[in-house]
Amino acid sequence: MNSSNKSIIEFACKFANEINAKAILLYGEVAQDIPIKENDETCFDTILVTRGSRNKSQNLNYFKEIINIPDVSVTRLSQVKIAITKGIAAGLFGKGDKLVCLTGIPKFGYIDSMFVIDVDREFEILTSEDISDTFEGIYPEVFDTMLNISLELAEQGREGRSVGTIFVIGDHEKVLQLSRQMIINPFMGYKEEERNILDQNLRETIKEFSALDGAFIVKEDGVLVSAGRHLSAALESKDFPKGLGSRHIAAAGITGVTNAIAIAVSESSGDVRIFKKGKIFVDIEKVVE
Repeated sequence: MNSSNKSIIEFACKFANEINAKAILLYGEVAQDIPIKENDETCFDTILVTRGSRNKSQNLNYFKEIINIPDVSVTRLSQVKIAITKGIAAGLFGKGDKLVCLTGIPKFGYIDSMFVIDVDREFEILTSEDISDTFEGIYPEVFDTMLNISLELAEQGREGRSVGTIFVIGDHEKVLQLSRQMIINPFMGYKEEERNILDQNLRETIKEFSALDGAFIVKEDGVLVSAGRHLSAALESKDFPKGLGSRHIAAAGITGVTNAIAIAVSESSGDVRIFKKGKIFVDIEKVVE
């Protein structure tokens, strides 16, 4: 291990203890040279964050958990937000937690930054008294897959064109009552096991339908209910950020009157925003080239 990585990790462990952090998030791309033996123990609960496929040389027993994020071009802070959001959905982090995040530039292979994230401050919605469980009822693997697809769509678009869409997850019966079909539902008539987003073979189909106007409605277990759906719920909040278009207003509106979560992909900026209870839960910014 190079001396700078060693010094930073030692400092991070000491600092994490001092602030009573929940865990250290270590980005695998900048920690390839860390010697890990079968019986090694970390100086603090450490979670490995990997982009795409992990380095097979890394021993998973060394880490408390593994969080995989897609290999997409987002800002460094957004990478951290993605990992923490997935951790919250999986029940690893929650209200009151602090996290120490170690990142760097992959091509250089060493740690050059340390973020301290206060979950309550970064995800202000968690401090709301009426939100006891942000991802209540939604399968963690379903949210994880849906977020990955959204981030890939934001970066890749479809057939060389930028696309914008909304995925509404959970509380589908109420969401259907507060929306209407704009086109013939492309998922109608198929068995539930044939239209579950956890099926890898459906990913390209979902991306193809993302070019349609309207939202996707997804059950908490991943079953695709509909695509091309117009969300009718109106947003009444005066606190909604200015400059966001009708797609984001629709996503906020439907989550304001249901227990669903909405993921909105911006066609203009490529940013991805997650909504809950009519508010932005997290904003993931694409790297501006």
